[in-house]
Amino acid sequence: MDAVTSLLVRAYRGDRPERTPVWFMRQAGRSLPEYRELRVGTRMLDACLDPALAAEITLQPVRRHGVDAAIFFSDIVVPLRLAGVAVEIEPGRGPVFESPVRTREDVAKLTAIDPAEVAAAAAPVREAVGIVVDELGGIPLIGFAGAPFTLAAYLVEGGPSKEHLRARAMMHADPDAWGRLAGWLARVAAEFLGAQVDAGASAVQLFDSWAGSLLPSAYRAHVAPHSREAIEAVRARVPVVHFGVGTGPFLADMRLDGAVDTVGVDWRMPLDAAVRQLGAGVSVQGNIDPALLRAPWPVLEAHVRDVMRRGRAARAHVVNLGHGVPPDTDPGVLTRIVELVHAETADP
Repeated sequence: MDAVTSLLVRAYRGDRPERTPVWFMRQAGRSLPEYRELRVGTRMLDACLDPALAAEITLQPVRRHGVDAAIFFSDIVVPLRLAGVAVEIEPGRGPVFESPVRTREDVAKLTAIDPAEVAAAAAPVREAVGIVVDELGGIPLIGFAGAPFTLAAYLVEGGPSKEHLRARAMMHADPDAWGRLAGWLARVAAEFLGAQVDAGASAVQLFDSWAGSLLPSAYRAHVAPHSREAIEAVRARVPVVHFGVGTGPFLADMRLDGAVDTVGVDWRMPLDAAVRQLGAGVSVQGNIDPALLRAPWPVLEAHVRDVMRRGRAARAHVVNLGHGVPPDTDPGVLTRIVELVHAETADP
C-alpha cells in the first residue's frame, strides 16, 4: 500500500475502507514528552522552519501512536512569516503581530507583497515535507494551512481574540478592504498548500478555527469564496479537508460548493446529524470530544464507539477529535484510542 491507496486517502475520496482510519489534530506537539524535550530553547516559528526539527516533530506521534496519517508540524502563521510579515508566537498567548492591519491603508501596504514570495521562501517547508514523506513510506502526510478568515482575524486584531470584533467589523464597514485582504490571504494559503503538495503531501486540510464567530450570511458572502480560492489549485491533485470550530449553523457551507472532499466536524454536533446537514457526496472527519480524553476509560471508550457508529451515516469516516489534542493529555490515552479504532471494522 502506498500513500495514494492508503486507508486515509481512500476515506477522504469517499471509498469507505475496510478499517476506519484515525489521526488527531495537534497530535504533534505539547502532549508528547519527546516533543517538549526537543523544543527546549527553540522558539515555535524557528522550530517550524528548521527542516530536520519540523520533520522529527511531525514523525513523533506516528511512531508513538500508530496513527494512519502524519499532520505536518507547522503553524497557520508560517506562510505570513514567509511573506515577510513580522509575527512571533508568544508562549501562553499565541501569534502576535508587530503591525496590526486595521485600515484601508494597512491592507494596501500588506497586500502589495506578492503571495508568490511564500513559495520562494518555502524551501525549508519543502525540505521538511520531503524528509517526512521518505520516512513515512506508505503512510500519508497531511499538509495544512489556515483559512483566510482565521488568518485575517489574527492580523486585524494583532493577536488572539475571543470574539474577533475588529475583523468581523471590517468585512461590513469596508467590504472592499476586507475583500482585498481576504483575497490576498487566500493566495498566500494557496502558495503554502501548493508547496507542501509539491513536496509530497498526500492530502491537505484548511483550518478555519474562528469561523464559528460569524453569522451564516456573513460566512457565505465574505468568507466562503476566499476559502474556496485557497484550495482551488490543489483540490484536483489531492483530497481536501475543511475544518472549522463552531460551524454547525452553516455546516453545509463548509463544503464550499462541492470543492472539498471531507468536512471536519467539531464535538458539538453528532456525526449522523452532521451528515444530514452535509448531504451525500462528502466524507466526514471527527469528532471525539477533547474533554473526554480525561474521562475514565469506560466512558471514553463508549464515546469513541458512539462516534464511530454515527460516522457510518457518511460515505466514509476518518476518526479524529472535534478539535486539537489538549496539551495536558496523557499520550497513552491517544494510543489506546488508536488501538480501539483499529480493532473495529468500518462495515456497518
